[in-house]
Amino acid sequence: MSADDASHAAARRVLLDGGRARGLYSGAAWSLGDAAGPYDRGWTGTRALDGPALDGQDLWDLASVTKPIVGLVVMALVDRGVLGLDDTVGHHLARYSDSPHAARTVAQLLDHTSGLPGGVPLYRDHPTRESLLTALGPLPRTAEPGTHVTYSSQGFILLGLIAEQATGQGLDDLMTDLVSAPLGLADTGFRPGPAGRARAVATEACPWRGRTVVGEVHDENAVVLGGVAGHAGLFATLADLERLACCLLGGGPPLLRPDTLTVMTAPRTDHLNLRRSLAWQGQDPVGSPVGDSFGQASYGHTGFTGTSLWIDPEAGRYAILLTNRVHPSREERGFAELRRDFHTIGA
Repeated sequence: MSADDASHAAARRVLLDGGRARGLYSGAAWSLGDAAGPYDRGWTGTRALDGPALDGQDLWDLASVTKPIVGLVVMALVDRGVLGLDDTVGHHLARYSDSPHAARTVAQLLDHTSGLPGGVPLYRDHPTRESLLTALGPLPRTAEPGTHVTYSSQGFILLGLIAEQATGQGLDDLMTDLVSAPLGLADTGFRPGPAGRARAVATEACPWRGRTVVGEVHDENAVVLGGVAGHAGLFATLADLERLACCLLGGGPPLLRPDTLTVMTAPRTDHLNLRRSLAWQGQDPVGSPVGDSFGQASYGHTGFTGTSLWIDPEAGRYAILLTNRVHPSREERGFAELRRDFHTIGA
Protein backbone atom coordinates (compact mmCIF):
# COMPACT_ATOMS: atom_id res chain seq x y z
CA MET A 1 0.00 0.00 0.00
CA SER A 2 1.37 3.38 -0.99
CA ALA A 3 1.65 6.28 1.42
CA ASP A 4 -1.36 7.94 -0.25
CA ASP A 5 -3.42 4.73 -0.01
CA ALA A 6 -2.53 4.37 3.67
CA SER A 7 -3.51 7.98 4.28
CA HIS A 8 -6.86 7.49 2.55
CA ALA A 9 -7.54 4.29 4.50
CA ALA A 10 -6.79 6.10 7.75
CA ALA A 11 -9.10 8.95 6.77
CA ARG A 12 -11.95 6.52 6.06
CA ARG A 13 -11.53 4.91 9.46
CA VAL A 14 -11.49 8.28 11.19
CA LEU A 15 -14.67 9.25 9.31
CA LEU A 16 -16.48 6.03 10.19
CA ASP A 17 -15.29 6.01 13.80
CA GLY A 18 -16.61 9.55 13.97
CA GLY A 19 -19.98 8.50 12.58
CA ARG A 20 -20.33 6.01 15.40
CA ALA A 21 -19.27 8.59 17.97
CA ARG A 22 -21.96 10.94 16.62
CA GLY A 23 -24.61 8.25 17.03
CA LEU A 24 -25.29 7.72 13.32
CA TYR A 25 -25.01 3.93 13.79
CA SER A 26 -23.64 1.44 16.28
CA GLY A 27 -21.34 -0.17 13.73
CA ALA A 28 -19.94 0.05 10.22
CA ALA A 29 -18.01 -2.21 7.87
CA TRP A 30 -16.42 -1.25 4.59
CA SER A 31 -14.42 -2.51 1.67
CA LEU A 32 -12.83 -0.91 -1.37
CA GLY A 33 -11.22 -3.02 -4.02
CA ASP A 34 -10.90 -4.16 -7.60
CA ALA A 35 -11.39 -7.38 -9.54
CA ALA A 36 -8.57 -9.03 -7.60
CA GLY A 37 -10.14 -8.30 -4.23
CA PRO A 38 -10.13 -5.68 -1.47
CA TYR A 39 -7.31 -3.22 -0.88
CA ASP A 40 -8.94 -1.45 2.07
CA ARG A 41 -11.41 -3.16 4.39
CA GLY A 42 -12.36 -2.94 8.02
CA TRP A 43 -15.07 -2.52 10.61
CA THR A 44 -15.72 -0.42 13.68
CA GLY A 45 -18.21 -0.39 16.53
CA THR A 46 -20.71 -2.91 17.78
CA ARG A 47 -23.65 -4.97 16.48
CA ALA A 48 -26.01 -2.98 18.70
CA LEU A 49 -25.65 -0.02 21.04
CA ASP A 50 -25.17 -2.44 23.91
CA GLY A 51 -23.97 -5.38 21.82
CA PRO A 52 -20.71 -7.19 21.10
CA ALA A 53 -18.01 -5.71 18.91
CA LEU A 54 -18.12 -6.31 15.19
CA ASP A 55 -15.72 -9.04 14.08
CA GLY A 56 -16.03 -9.10 10.30
CA GLN A 57 -18.38 -12.11 10.32
CA ASP A 58 -21.38 -9.89 11.02
CA LEU A 59 -24.63 -10.31 9.11
CA TRP A 60 -26.18 -7.12 7.72
CA ASP A 61 -29.74 -6.40 6.60
CA LEU A 62 -29.14 -5.17 3.04
CA ALA A 63 -32.57 -3.51 2.70
CA SER A 64 -32.93 -2.25 -0.89
CA VAL A 65 -29.52 -3.54 -1.94
CA THR A 66 -31.70 -6.64 -2.23
CA LYS A 67 -33.18 -5.17 -5.41
CA PRO A 68 -30.16 -5.41 -7.74
CA ILE A 69 -29.27 -8.85 -6.39
CA VAL A 70 -32.81 -10.02 -7.15
CA GLY A 71 -32.26 -8.26 -10.48
CA LEU A 72 -29.33 -10.63 -11.06
CA VAL A 73 -31.70 -13.55 -10.47
CA VAL A 74 -34.14 -12.12 -13.01
CA MET A 75 -31.39 -11.52 -15.57
CA ALA A 76 -30.03 -15.04 -15.05
CA LEU A 77 -33.52 -16.30 -15.95
CA VAL A 78 -33.45 -14.04 -19.02
CA ASP A 79 -30.09 -15.58 -19.92
CA ARG A 80 -31.68 -19.03 -19.74
CA GLY A 81 -34.71 -18.07 -21.81
CA VAL A 82 -37.08 -18.56 -18.88
CA LEU A 83 -38.05 -14.87 -18.82
CA GLY A 84 -38.00 -12.11 -21.40
CA LEU A 85 -37.54 -8.42 -20.71
CA ASP A 86 -40.73 -7.73 -22.69
CA ASP A 87 -42.78 -10.28 -20.71
CA THR A 88 -45.71 -8.63 -18.94
CA VAL A 89 -47.06 -8.82 -15.43
CA GLY A 90 -50.38 -10.15 -16.69
CA HIS A 91 -48.69 -12.89 -18.73
CA HIS A 92 -47.03 -14.41 -15.67
CA LEU A 93 -49.35 -13.42 -12.82
CA ALA A 94 -52.99 -14.23 -13.50
CA ARG A 95 -54.15 -12.49 -10.33
CA TYR A 96 -53.07 -9.15 -11.84
CA SER A 97 -54.33 -9.76 -15.38
CA ASP A 98 -57.12 -7.20 -14.92
CA SER A 99 -55.07 -4.72 -12.88
CA PRO A 100 -53.74 -1.35 -14.09
CA HIS A 101 -50.29 -2.95 -14.17
CA ALA A 102 -51.04 -6.02 -16.30
CA ALA A 103 -49.25 -4.68 -19.39
CA ARG A 104 -46.15 -3.52 -17.54
CA THR A 105 -43.01 -5.34 -18.64
CA VAL A 106 -40.20 -6.96 -16.73
CA ALA A 107 -37.85 -4.27 -18.07
CA GLN A 108 -40.14 -1.47 -16.84
CA LEU A 109 -40.28 -3.03 -13.38
CA LEU A 110 -36.49 -3.34 -13.33
CA ASP A 111 -35.78 0.26 -14.34
CA HIS A 112 -38.64 1.78 -12.30
CA THR A 113 -40.55 3.19 -15.29
CA SER A 114 -43.65 1.02 -14.82
CA GLY A 115 -45.72 3.78 -13.23
CA LEU A 116 -46.15 1.75 -10.05
CA PRO A 117 -45.95 3.88 -6.92
CA GLY A 118 -43.04 3.88 -4.51
CA GLY A 119 -42.84 2.80 -0.90
CA VAL A 120 -46.51 2.36 -0.07
CA PRO A 121 -46.89 1.11 3.54
CA LEU A 122 -49.35 -1.63 2.64
CA TYR A 123 -48.53 -3.54 5.85
CA ARG A 124 -50.50 -1.03 7.90
CA ASP A 125 -53.86 -2.11 6.48
CA HIS A 126 -52.97 -5.54 5.09
CA PRO A 127 -51.40 -7.70 7.80
CA THR A 128 -51.31 -10.97 5.85
CA ARG A 129 -49.34 -11.97 2.76
CA GLU A 130 -52.49 -12.68 0.75
CA SER A 131 -54.19 -9.40 1.62
CA LEU A 132 -51.04 -7.40 0.88
CA LEU A 133 -50.58 -9.05 -2.52
CA THR A 134 -54.24 -8.44 -3.34
CA ALA A 135 -53.81 -4.77 -2.42
CA LEU A 136 -51.00 -4.40 -4.97
CA GLY A 137 -53.40 -4.86 -7.87
CA PRO A 138 -55.48 -1.68 -7.71
CA LEU A 139 -52.65 0.68 -6.74
CA PRO A 140 -52.99 3.77 -8.95
CA ARG A 141 -50.31 4.60 -11.50
CA THR A 142 -48.10 7.57 -10.69
CA ALA A 143 -47.25 8.24 -14.36
CA GLU A 144 -47.73 6.78 -17.79
CA PRO A 145 -45.39 3.81 -18.22
CA GLY A 146 -42.04 4.74 -19.72
CA THR A 147 -42.40 8.46 -19.03
CA HIS A 148 -40.99 8.88 -15.53
CA VAL A 149 -38.71 7.07 -13.08
CA THR A 150 -40.60 6.39 -9.86
CA TYR A 151 -38.57 4.31 -7.43
CA SER A 152 -40.92 1.44 -6.61
CA SER A 153 -40.53 -1.33 -4.08
CA GLN A 154 -43.94 -2.54 -5.24
CA GLY A 155 -42.51 -3.18 -8.71
CA PHE A 156 -39.80 -5.40 -7.26
CA ILE A 157 -42.33 -7.33 -5.20
CA LEU A 158 -43.97 -8.17 -8.54
CA LEU A 159 -40.60 -9.14 -10.03
CA GLY A 160 -40.05 -11.64 -7.25
CA LEU A 161 -43.47 -13.14 -7.86
CA ILE A 162 -42.83 -13.33 -11.61
CA ALA A 163 -39.54 -15.18 -11.07
CA GLU A 164 -41.28 -17.65 -8.77
CA GLN A 165 -44.20 -18.21 -11.13
CA ALA A 166 -41.94 -18.69 -14.16
CA THR A 167 -39.78 -21.31 -12.45
CA GLY A 168 -41.99 -22.97 -9.85
CA GLN A 169 -39.30 -22.22 -7.25
CA GLY A 170 -39.33 -19.88 -4.28
CA LEU A 171 -37.30 -16.70 -4.54
CA ASP A 172 -35.07 -17.87 -1.69
CA ASP A 173 -34.20 -21.07 -3.58
CA LEU A 174 -33.62 -19.10 -6.80
CA MET A 175 -31.24 -16.81 -4.92
CA THR A 176 -29.28 -19.81 -3.70
CA ASP A 177 -29.21 -21.59 -7.06
CA LEU A 178 -28.47 -18.61 -9.31
CA VAL A 179 -26.35 -16.28 -7.15
CA SER A 180 -25.15 -17.59 -3.79
CA ALA A 181 -24.06 -21.08 -4.81
CA PRO A 182 -22.25 -20.10 -8.05
CA LEU A 183 -20.26 -17.40 -6.22
CA GLY A 184 -19.72 -19.33 -3.00
CA LEU A 185 -21.64 -16.81 -0.91
CA ALA A 186 -21.87 -18.67 2.36
CA ASP A 187 -24.06 -16.19 4.21
CA THR A 188 -26.19 -14.38 1.64
CA GLY A 189 -29.89 -15.18 1.73
CA PHE A 190 -33.30 -14.49 3.16
CA ARG A 191 -34.51 -15.33 6.68
CA PRO A 192 -31.31 -16.09 8.61
CA GLY A 193 -31.38 -19.18 10.77
CA PRO A 194 -30.35 -19.24 14.45
CA ALA A 195 -26.62 -19.16 13.69
CA GLY A 196 -27.05 -16.20 11.35
CA ARG A 197 -29.28 -14.30 13.75
CA ALA A 198 -26.61 -14.68 16.43
CA ARG A 199 -24.23 -12.69 14.16
CA ALA A 200 -26.82 -10.19 12.92
CA VAL A 201 -26.46 -6.45 13.37
CA ALA A 202 -29.41 -4.75 15.07
CA THR A 203 -31.65 -2.35 13.18
CA GLU A 204 -34.56 -0.26 14.43
CA ALA A 205 -36.24 -0.24 17.80
CA CYS A 206 -39.44 -0.75 15.84
CA PRO A 207 -42.66 0.78 17.23
CA TRP A 208 -44.78 -1.48 14.98
CA ARG A 209 -43.17 -4.63 16.40
CA GLY A 210 -42.54 -3.27 19.87
CA ARG A 211 -38.91 -4.42 19.98
CA THR A 212 -35.47 -3.92 18.50
CA VAL A 213 -35.15 -5.87 15.28
CA VAL A 214 -32.22 -8.28 15.05
CA GLY A 215 -31.83 -10.89 12.32
CA GLU A 216 -35.28 -10.17 10.90
CA VAL A 217 -35.90 -7.99 7.87
CA HIS A 218 -36.39 -4.35 8.77
CA ASP A 219 -38.80 -3.52 5.93
CA GLU A 220 -42.37 -3.96 7.18
CA ASN A 221 -43.92 -4.96 3.85
CA ALA A 222 -41.27 -7.67 3.56
CA VAL A 223 -42.15 -8.86 7.07
CA VAL A 224 -45.77 -9.39 6.05
CA LEU A 225 -44.57 -11.24 2.94
CA GLY A 226 -42.72 -13.70 5.15
CA GLY A 227 -39.25 -12.20 4.90
CA VAL A 228 -38.72 -13.24 1.26
CA ALA A 229 -39.47 -10.53 -1.29
CA GLY A 230 -38.04 -8.91 -4.39
CA HIS A 231 -37.56 -5.50 -2.81
CA ALA A 232 -35.98 -6.26 0.58
CA GLY A 233 -35.07 -9.13 2.87
CA LEU A 234 -31.55 -10.25 1.93
CA PHE A 235 -28.85 -10.48 4.58
CA ALA A 236 -25.15 -10.77 3.78
CA THR A 237 -21.66 -10.43 5.20
CA LEU A 238 -18.98 -8.03 4.03
CA ALA A 239 -16.99 -10.93 2.56
CA ASP A 240 -19.94 -12.11 0.48
CA LEU A 241 -20.52 -8.65 -0.99
CA GLU A 242 -16.82 -8.44 -1.83
CA ARG A 243 -17.16 -11.67 -3.83
CA LEU A 244 -20.18 -10.27 -5.64
CA ALA A 245 -18.42 -7.00 -6.43
CA CYS A 246 -15.37 -8.82 -7.79
CA CYS A 247 -17.65 -10.93 -9.97
CA LEU A 248 -19.28 -7.82 -11.43
CA LEU A 249 -15.82 -6.47 -12.24
CA GLY A 250 -14.85 -9.68 -14.00
CA GLY A 251 -12.72 -11.09 -11.21
CA GLY A 252 -14.86 -14.07 -10.32
CA PRO A 253 -17.10 -16.70 -11.89
CA PRO A 254 -19.61 -14.91 -14.14
CA LEU A 255 -23.27 -15.00 -13.15
CA LEU A 256 -24.41 -13.63 -16.50
CA ARG A 257 -23.17 -13.72 -20.06
CA PRO A 258 -21.04 -10.61 -20.70
CA ASP A 259 -23.58 -9.16 -23.13
CA THR A 260 -26.38 -9.70 -20.61
CA LEU A 261 -24.43 -7.89 -17.89
CA THR A 262 -23.82 -5.04 -20.33
CA VAL A 263 -27.55 -4.80 -21.04
CA MET A 264 -28.32 -4.91 -17.33
CA THR A 265 -25.92 -2.14 -16.31
CA ALA A 266 -26.24 0.25 -19.26
CA PRO A 267 -28.20 3.47 -18.49
CA ARG A 268 -31.74 3.29 -19.90
CA THR A 269 -33.47 6.41 -18.60
CA ASP A 270 -31.16 9.34 -19.31
CA HIS A 271 -34.02 11.00 -21.21
CA LEU A 272 -36.08 10.96 -18.01
CA ASN A 273 -35.70 12.43 -14.53
CA LEU A 274 -33.27 9.89 -13.00
CA ARG A 275 -30.58 7.57 -14.34
CA ARG A 276 -31.48 3.91 -13.98
CA SER A 277 -30.37 0.69 -15.58
CA LEU A 278 -31.99 -2.70 -15.01
CA ALA A 279 -32.23 -2.87 -11.19
CA TRP A 280 -29.31 -0.49 -10.59
CA GLN A 281 -29.06 3.19 -9.69
CA GLY A 282 -26.68 5.41 -11.65
CA GLN A 283 -25.01 8.77 -11.36
CA ASP A 284 -28.18 10.85 -11.24
CA PRO A 285 -28.16 14.39 -12.61
CA VAL A 286 -29.73 15.54 -9.34
CA GLY A 287 -26.81 14.15 -7.32
CA SER A 288 -25.41 10.71 -6.67
CA PRO A 289 -25.68 9.18 -3.19
CA VAL A 290 -21.96 8.39 -3.45
CA GLY A 291 -20.84 11.81 -4.65
CA ASP A 292 -19.00 12.60 -7.85
CA SER A 293 -15.90 10.44 -7.47
CA PHE A 294 -17.31 7.51 -9.44
CA GLY A 295 -17.46 7.63 -13.23
CA GLN A 296 -20.53 8.24 -15.35
CA ALA A 297 -20.65 4.53 -16.23
CA SER A 298 -20.74 3.52 -12.56
CA TYR A 299 -23.75 1.85 -11.01
CA GLY A 300 -24.83 0.64 -7.61
CA HIS A 301 -27.56 0.72 -5.02
CA THR A 302 -28.24 1.99 -1.54
CA GLY A 303 -30.34 0.49 1.24
CA PHE A 304 -32.53 2.21 3.83
CA THR A 305 -30.73 0.48 6.71
CA GLY A 306 -27.49 2.26 5.78
CA THR A 307 -25.99 -0.10 3.21
CA SER A 308 -24.53 0.49 -0.24
CA LEU A 309 -22.67 -1.25 -3.04
CA TRP A 310 -21.16 0.76 -5.90
CA ILE A 311 -19.29 -0.46 -8.99
CA ASP A 312 -17.15 1.61 -11.37
CA PRO A 313 -16.37 -0.64 -14.36
CA GLU A 314 -14.26 1.97 -16.14
CA ALA A 315 -12.00 2.52 -13.15
CA GLY A 316 -12.19 -1.18 -12.26
CA ARG A 317 -13.10 -0.60 -8.63
CA TYR A 318 -15.90 -1.10 -6.14
CA ALA A 319 -16.94 0.39 -2.79
CA ILE A 320 -19.06 -1.27 -0.11
CA LEU A 321 -20.37 0.48 2.99
CA LEU A 322 -22.48 -1.37 5.55
CA THR A 323 -23.98 0.35 8.58
CA ASN A 324 -27.07 0.08 10.77
CA ARG A 325 -27.98 3.74 10.47
CA VAL A 326 -31.59 2.93 11.49
CA HIS A 327 -30.43 1.75 14.93
CA PRO A 328 -32.05 2.61 17.15
CA SER A 329 -34.13 5.07 15.09
CA ARG A 330 -34.73 5.65 11.39
CA GLU A 331 -34.45 9.42 11.89
CA GLU A 332 -31.95 10.94 9.44
CA ARG A 333 -29.08 12.38 11.48
CA GLY A 334 -26.52 13.18 8.79
CA PHE A 335 -25.77 9.76 7.36
CA ALA A 336 -26.27 10.77 3.73
CA GLU A 337 -23.46 13.32 3.99
CA LEU A 338 -21.17 10.81 5.68
CA ARG A 339 -21.82 8.27 2.92
CA ARG A 340 -20.87 10.80 0.24
CA ASP A 341 -17.73 11.73 2.18
CA PHE A 342 -16.75 8.07 2.52
CA HIS A 343 -16.92 7.53 -1.23
CA THR A 344 -15.00 10.69 -2.12
CA ILE A 345 -11.96 10.07 0.11
CA GLY A 346 -9.01 9.39 -2.17
CA ALA A 347 -10.96 10.19 -5.32
